[in-house]
Amino acid sequence: MHPFLTTALRAAIVVVLAVGLFGQIVVIPTTAADEADRFPAHAPFALPYAVLAVLGVACVQVALIAVWRLLGMARHGALFAPRAFRWVDVVIGSSVVATLLAAGVAAHLAVAEIPSANGGMDVESALMAAATAAAAGAAFAMLTVIMRSLLRKATELQTEMAGVI
Repeated sequence: MHPFLTTALRAAIVVVLAVGLFGQIVVIPTTAADEADRFPAHAPFALPYAVLAVLGVACVQVALIAVWRLLGMARHGALFAPRAFRWVDVVIGSSVVATLLAAGVAAHLAVAEIPSANGGMDVESALMAAATAAAAGAAFAMLTVIMRSLLRKATELQTEMAGVI
């Protein structure tokens, strides 16, 4: 992989990690507190949903750190090595956890009696967002599993070619 591309991708990862950290520390807690103040009936849900949102962002950050490590391996031409599978498994695991968190939120929003100030549209919108996030997470996890099998096949072929040469 070209060093410029690797450096650019790593810079993007640093920016996304910083934005995620800012969101975990400032945006999510502030938004939850503001929502609880604006609509007191949502107060019992503010902390649990804020914790789940912080955990969801943490899952993305874990996956980005694994991608960072994979970029380092690609930069040094060592991507087709057995240790790459550990980092791909971390990406798969973090996406599965994030998907389960989103699915849990969607399930809770679907069955819970949450009072709404806007005739239920805010709860329905949150339900659709959580369901969409769960579906996207599941699709990403499945795609990553497929890519992992392609990496395994490429690693086997490279090992076989190295033995021939």
